[in-house]
Amino acid sequence: MTAVLSALFALLTAVANATGTVLQRIAARKVPPGDAFSVRLFRHLLRSPAWLGGIAVIVGAAACQALALTLGSLSLVQPILVTELPFTLLVASAVARRRLPAIGWAASVMVAAGLGLGLAAAAPHGGSTEEVPAGKWVLTLLVSGGVMAACILAALPRPRGKARAALFSSASAIGYALTATLMKAATDTFDRHGPGAFFAAWQTYAFVAAGACALFLLANAMESGPLVASQPALTLGEALVSLALGTVVYGERVRTGWWLVLEGLGAVMVTWGVVVLPRADTEGAEGEGDGASGAGRSGS
Repeated sequence: MTAVLSALFALLTAVANATGTVLQRIAARKVPPGDAFSVRLFRHLLRSPAWLGGIAVIVGAAACQALALTLGSLSLVQPILVTELPFTLLVASAVARRRLPAIGWAASVMVAAGLGLGLAAAAPHGGSTEEVPAGKWVLTLLVSGGVMAACILAALPRPRGKARAALFSSASAIGYALTATLMKAATDTFDRHGPGAFFAAWQTYAFVAAGACALFLLANAMESGPLVASQPALTLGEALVSLALGTVVYGERVRTGWWLVLEGLGAVMVTWGVVVLPRADTEGAEGEGDGASGAGRSGS
């Protein structure tokens, strides 16, 4: 029963994140190019009702994600956040008052079916947050931070466009995966030892810092280019990095043997859907920025 509740809260997280992404994209499209990746970016965004509304929704998403991670494993919760992409395009279509093309619906079904197949075959289980040595945490933070820095350094010299958006989005995906990993440790501490231990745990403050960094990078991805570039990198990147961190940090496991065939098939279905969905949005639904904002995020 706890796994079902965990999956439900993860799904609610995806819906909330999708709504927040659309609102952030509306606000980010109004930012002058010269104010990207600076404090001035947030000055513009803080004056935008759409961005503030997006942040409020994302705070609710974080609460749902915390509940999901308390009830279930990282390897169960984070892949479900892949559904954030179909929800993002559905919300964007509604805001822009345009219909999502048939290929968009087909890709959405493919993502949902592939995710269901993959999770059923993998049956994530095991893992513990109590026995993670300090050295493993240090290595995790250094590697994650190093890859994020490499993506940022590669993005900064590039002009606005798909490449810059994808690089910032990739860095944001790693940041969100790291946030979920740290949040899992913090929420488990709260569940076992209460609020005192939760606020005394370094992971509590680390996941807040990592989440803020990931949010800043996502804002830059939204400002840099279209959803067709940023969403696949964010959606798939966060899921894959989260699975890796769940295995490496917490020792979570999935079924192997012949189950890998079904897991691989599910992964292919999800990947195809995630790659195709933003292109369907470009054809009809990406007008969320133009139609909704009057001006020329993804999860997880």
